[in-house]
Amino acid sequence: MSDTTTWSRQPSVRRLPLAAPLRLVRPSDMWFKPALSVVVATAVPDLVLLAADRLDLVMYTMAGSLCALYGHNLPYARRARAVAGVVVSMVIGMAISLVAASLTSSATVLIAVGAVLAAGQKTLCDATRIGPPGPVIFTFVTSAALFAPQRLGQVPGHLALTLAAGAIAWLVAVGPVLIRREGPERRATARALDAAAAHLAEPGPRTRHAAAAAVHAAWQCLLAAGRPTPTRRALERLVVHAETATAATAPDASPAVPVPAPDPDLLRAWARQARARGPVPTPPPAPGTSDELFGIDSERVARRGTSRRDARRALLRGLAPGSPLLPIGVRALIGCALAGYASQAAGVGRPYWAIVTAASLYQANVTLSWNRALQRTLGNLIGVLVFAAVLPVSRTGPLALIGFCLFFGFAAEALITRNYWLGSVAVTPMALLVLEFGGTHPVGELIGDRVLDTVIGAGTGLLAAVLVTNRRAGGRLEKALAATELARARAVSALAAPRTDPVALDAARRGLTGSLVELRDADDTAAGEWWQRALPQEQVIAAERAGHRTLAATATRQGLLAPAPENGAV
Repeated sequence: MSDTTTWSRQPSVRRLPLAAPLRLVRPSDMWFKPALSVVVATAVPDLVLLAADRLDLVMYTMAGSLCALYGHNLPYARRARAVAGVVVSMVIGMAISLVAASLTSSATVLIAVGAVLAAGQKTLCDATRIGPPGPVIFTFVTSAALFAPQRLGQVPGHLALTLAAGAIAWLVAVGPVLIRREGPERRATARALDAAAAHLAEPGPRTRHAAAAAVHAAWQCLLAAGRPTPTRRALERLVVHAETATAATAPDASPAVPVPAPDPDLLRAWARQARARGPVPTPPPAPGTSDELFGIDSERVARRGTSRRDARRALLRGLAPGSPLLPIGVRALIGCALAGYASQAAGVGRPYWAIVTAASLYQANVTLSWNRALQRTLGNLIGVLVFAAVLPVSRTGPLALIGFCLFFGFAAEALITRNYWLGSVAVTPMALLVLEFGGTHPVGELIGDRVLDTVIGAGTGLLAAVLVTNRRAGGRLEKALAATELARARAVSALAAPRTDPVALDAARRGLTGSLVELRDADDTAAGEWWQRALPQEQVIAAERAGHRTLAATATRQGLLAPAPENGAV
């Protein structure tokens, strides 16, 4: 499949899809990790509170328990820091909400606090790239806490419950390191092999980007995992094969000819073995593998002690005045405030669900936000019917209530990777059942308020997404385009050196891969944004094609691919 496709200029207002956002996809290869983690992290404090006859405090422990949903795609060393940061952030958000709830009962003030919290949580989560599930968990918990009856003297004890449950969640998230130390790296490598196999089976821009992104993510995971072990070294060799397979089919395949590249079935077989509990497969080393791994070791040494500094710099860039993330934060602020006040005007006593619904919509652009609005609305409406069906049984006793909450928590994580609306079908009854721990409520009132809040939150949230423009998305694309050209120039310079420096060439290749991944992400984001200036689509396509040709040339120079024909351009 050739890369000769030309892109037409996108209109300022794009057609919004109806059926595509609701289609089911294959589940994530690790859906059971967060599903089991949240069940264990929730069950322990719930049963302790049941034994103490204080199930009315479940809301505060659940805030900490839900932290177990984060970090499952990270190697354990980084996961430990990330989940600890999530727990601390959750405690801070809860502290703000509980203090505000104890100082005032004015819904007008509480809605304003909830909107500011939601906007801040959205911006911080996007800047740190923590997720999934991203900011919606924070907003769900802190918005609910705003409207819970509270006295100032109770706040320290309630925060202590959140912190204790968060500590349990941290142990649950990090504990598997004792059983399978390289589990995240094995899954990341398997994804890279599967993506490379898909690209070999069906070469094209879409599969090439997916393969490049998966390979890049695998390298990042391996580099962040710590010192190389025999298993990690074997995984690195597998990623070299995945990278070779991706580079072997560069645009206009003339620059490089595969040396016999592994067939897709073999790559998939390696992926299955890497993902399984047995030994990591040991394929024959790809040509140039020793130089490749030498470059990785050098990069690992160079990165030692700099990862936290790089993370701080990324956070500051995301929060800087010119950041493209800030308009999304403004959307969240305005949309959540409008949703809360509209719900209040409609007579809903605790309009936090409207705030949560609006906050959950904001994705990278208007088109994706529209998709999420459809998914959220459909899932919530079906979810209230499920809640109505199970409520009588849940009221038969506290164990039944705890059991249903755990079941729906597991089901939400099991289903949400198929499609967000399917996961919302399970999230909605779980969120409604949590209210039952504090006392029974009229069924009609619960369902009516939830349906009304869903419709109001989705409508006002989407309105804010359309009206608050994000013209900085085009600026991000232009910066990504310039960064890709610079990374390619560095790679070409490394190629032109009289003597090959494996470290410099490897770093240049990996930097170019990362810039190509960022360029495609920036282009997809800008293409789905409304009220956007004309995008340099032809330049993006040319930069991607040239970048992938250069990647193939670097692989050829390192011996991963056969030499290029004399007339092959770099």
